Amino acid sequence: MPATTTFRISKHRRHVSTARQLTAKALADWGVAGELNDVVVLLASELVTNAVRHCRVSYALVEVTLTLQEQDLRLEVSDPDRDRLPRLRDSTPDEEGGHGLALVDALAETWGYQQGPYTKCVWATFTLAENAVVPSAL
Repeated sequence: MPATTTFRISKHRRHVSTARQLTAKALADWGVAGELNDVVVLLASELVTNAVRHCRVSYALVEVTLTLQEQDLRLEVSDPDRDRLPRLRDSTPDEEGGHGLALVDALAETWGYQQGPYTKCVWATFTLAENAVVPSAL
């Protein structure tokens, strides 16, 4: 049975750090450490930042879901602006923004997005190292 953690934050850039902290805590509680922990926290931060920056729905909540099942970890970030879809773009190293999805593309095993009736969800998947110990409570 998969372990899942879900939390919501207000759509404001000051709450991106809260998303990083809650993601790091969930991963630590599951025993996910090291480079994978760092990568998932970084990509959660990037996806939440994108949701905060690009969602056009006032007073929206951004939802973050982490699911750990056996050797697979899935990160999902949802917001209620279902029609504003993520777009991987070429940005130069000198540009201040526009690198988030490029990082996701480079560091996640797979990634994509899906539209719901009222939301969109951007997701990324990761594979735990073969020798990783998944807590038995999962």
